Amino acid sequence: MEGNDWNTGCAPDSASADRSLQTSVVQSRYPPATNARMKAYRIATIPGDGIGKEVVPAGREVLEALATTSSTFSFEFENFDWGGDYFRKHGAMMPADGLAAIRDRDAILFGSAGDPHIPDHVTLWGLRLKICQGFDQYANVRPTRILPGIEAPLKRCGPGDLDWVIVRENSEGEYAGVGGRVHQGHPIEAATDVSIMTRAGVERIMRFAFRLAQSRPRKLLTVITKSNAQRHAMVMWDEIALQIAKEFPDVTWDKELVDASTARMINRPASLDTIVATNLHADILSDLAAALAGSLGIAPTGNIDPERRFPSMFEPIHGSAFDIMGKGVANPIGTFWSVVLLLEHLGELDAAKRVMGAIEQATANPALHTRDLGGNATTAEVTKAVCELLGPSARRKAA
Repeated sequence: MEGNDWNTGCAPDSASADRSLQTSVVQSRYPPATNARMKAYRIATIPGDGIGKEVVPAGREVLEALATTSSTFSFEFENFDWGGDYFRKHGAMMPADGLAAIRDRDAILFGSAGDPHIPDHVTLWGLRLKICQGFDQYANVRPTRILPGIEAPLKRCGPGDLDWVIVRENSEGEYAGVGGRVHQGHPIEAATDVSIMTRAGVERIMRFAFRLAQSRPRKLLTVITKSNAQRHAMVMWDEIALQIAKEFPDVTWDKELVDASTARMINRPASLDTIVATNLHADILSDLAAALAGSLGIAPTGNIDPERRFPSMFEPIHGSAFDIMGKGVANPIGTFWSVVLLLEHLGELDAAKRVMGAIEQATANPALHTRDLGGNATTAEVTKAVCELLGPSARRKAA
């Protein structure tokens, strides 16, 4: 998936604002090259909870290693300690003015939100969804393919047969947050969660998905629906898909019920390429896709504002995984692939290709497989290997 522009042709921004005193220029471990034309990208890192605190620093190391070989860009990082620990101290997952603190960043590298001692809806709505909705990151992009050296569970499915991008509507639908509870604790207690779809919201995600499909070699899009049972919003979803399709005559598209699509992903993976679905449907299907490609530990996500009004956010999809937190065995590949998406978003396509190449070299080596891939490698070992593949010595060998 390297090389795709998740921003549908928008020109990347240049970071030229004054630097915060809290921001440390990458120079201690990996000093950046100096050049009058060098871009200094401002990256907010939010490790969050669980293994996010391990894989986000690993992702930063990869960006630092990459910067050592560039005469055109460098990175400035500012870390934000928001998450479960912040909640225990302050009663909130992030400060009330948290969005303002990161609004001027070029991108956000996020870890995970989830703590076994805090209700899941509090952690999710208090941090990740607050950022996604606050910055209107309405296009969630999740590429999935079988990387070299990874044994995927599907029989008769080679790497070329499973190469998908799932586009998830990321701002409304089933996760709009509309609903409530009444008569709590009584026999007549009732609760509602209302799925809200707007014409504007559906049109923009459909147009984004068609453009992305158009940019891929197969120019193939599958629209996921459930309009046989959900006869209002999903029927509108289908109607808008048909309308937007007329703008893209070179894209071949079809429609699939969400339940049938699970069987199709398993039985006919090569029949799929770009997929667009609602917030809930794509959330579920993308986890299935990652598992079919070998592990949730390798899967990336981009939460994109295609219009670039706000920073976009990049994260692995694996969650906080508290059961392995602190053991040093978390797979950082999902974060590294998210770094690829981040670089593509910044317009650094050559750098993105280099990181993707380093990822593929790492996964091709069984000695660098972490536990989720059936190996014994540690987070630190995988990170070191990828950084060495990106560092100055690797650059000299390639030259």
